[in-house]
Amino acid sequence: MIKQALLGEFLHEAENTRKLLQAIPDSALDYKPSEINWTTAQLASHVAEVYNWYDGTFNQDVFDMGTYQYDKGDISKAENIVAKFEENVAKAQKAIESWDENTMMNEWRMETGGNSIFPPMPKIQVIRSFLYNHLYHHRGELVVYLRFTGNKVPGLYGPTADDQF
Repeated sequence: MIKQALLGEFLHEAENTRKLLQAIPDSALDYKPSEINWTTAQLASHVAEVYNWYDGTFNQDVFDMGTYQYDKGDISKAENIVAKFEENVAKAQKAIESWDENTMMNEWRMETGGNSIFPPMPKIQVIRSFLYNHLYHHRGELVVYLRFTGNKVPGLYGPTADDQF
């Protein structure tokens, strides 16, 4: 039952992420609000990458960042970022579908070189915070980036100011 609820939210929100990523024009990819922020391309690529973490979070009890390898591909074109998102979202959906929800209270750890990066916590808490909420946070940043670059923002939870009523 929990797996079905998480899958339903995942599918709905993946569609929102898709709409947002597809709204990013190549002309906005180099924008960053300050020197300490990522560019739009880097941030959008990170959003696509979060979906690559689903299997290691849903189906493992330890996520080892020391051995984690990710090929973000060519982020110089928005369509490449969208393609990587599509690849990762398909893998993420399979990870949820194959998940044994009886493991939801298993202690989950993220570590590197045997050292914890986050304190251990129940897997379900990690799924909600590290995957779902983390992704929503970065999507919100992308909305701001789109606005700052003069681009339209797609409606994720209803119409935006860009939509005609």
